[in-house]
Amino acid sequence: MLVYGVNPVLEALRARRVQELRISDRAMSDRIREVMRAALDAAVPVRRVPPAALDRMARGRAHQGVAAELVEVARIDVQTLVDSAAGVPLIVVLDGIEDPQNLGAILRTVDACGADGVVRQTRRAAALGGAAAKASAGAVSHVRIAEVVNIARALEELKEAGVWTVGLATDSTAQYDRLDLTLPTAFVLGAEHGGLRRLVRERCDWVVSIPMRGHVQSLNVAVAAGVVLYEAIRQRQGAGKA
Repeated sequence: MLVYGVNPVLEALRARRVQELRISDRAMSDRIREVMRAALDAAVPVRRVPPAALDRMARGRAHQGVAAELVEVARIDVQTLVDSAAGVPLIVVLDGIEDPQNLGAILRTVDACGADGVVRQTRRAAALGGAAAKASAGAVSHVRIAEVVNIARALEELKEAGVWTVGLATDSTAQYDRLDLTLPTAFVLGAEHGGLRRLVRERCDWVVSIPMRGHVQSLNVAVAAGVVLYEAIRQRQGAGKA
C-alpha cells in the first residue's frame, strides 16, 4: 500500500509501518526534514527520486514531495476486532462507502474519538489507498480494520459477539440520541447515494436517523459518522464508561 503527503507518511512512520520512504530530490522544507528525522528514528531506508516519479506514484494527486510504501499488516476478523476493544466496544461498519475522501474522513474520526475500529467490505467500496490515507490525515495507519466479503454476515457475527448494531437511515423515525449507546455498539453506515442495502438494514438491531432542522434532507456520511460517534462518547463519559 502506498501513502503520500507529509501527515499520512509521518503517522505511518510513527506506527512503524513504512517499508521504504521516497522523497523528492528537490524538496527540503522543515516538514520534509521532520519526515527524514522520523525515518532515521525508525531505521527506514530513504530514496531521493525526481518529482515526476512521485507524481506517477500519487497519480497526479498532491504528495507534498514524499511517499511511502507500507508493510502489509495481518488481516483481522470481526471477532478479533471485538476482542481487542479497549473497553466497551465502539465500532463502525461501512456498507459500500465508495468515495475515498469519505472513507478517509471516517477513519480520521474513528481514530480521533478513540473508537475500536472499522468493519468494511472489500468489494464495491473505496480503495484503502493513497487518497483515503491522505484524507484520513494518517489515521489509516492506526485504525484497526476488519475487511469482510459480506456485511450482512458481519453484522450477525457482531451480534453473536454481544455488540448491538445500529444502522443510520434518513427515513427512520427513531432518533440516534434516544438509544443507550453505553452498550457495545456498532454503527452501520450506508453508501453515499443508496444508503443501507435492504438486507443489511434488516440485519440491524435498530435503524435511527439524525434529525434535520434545515432545508437539506441528509448529512454527508462522514459527518454523520462523527455525530453518532461523539454522541456515544458523550453518553459513555456521563456513565463513567469512556
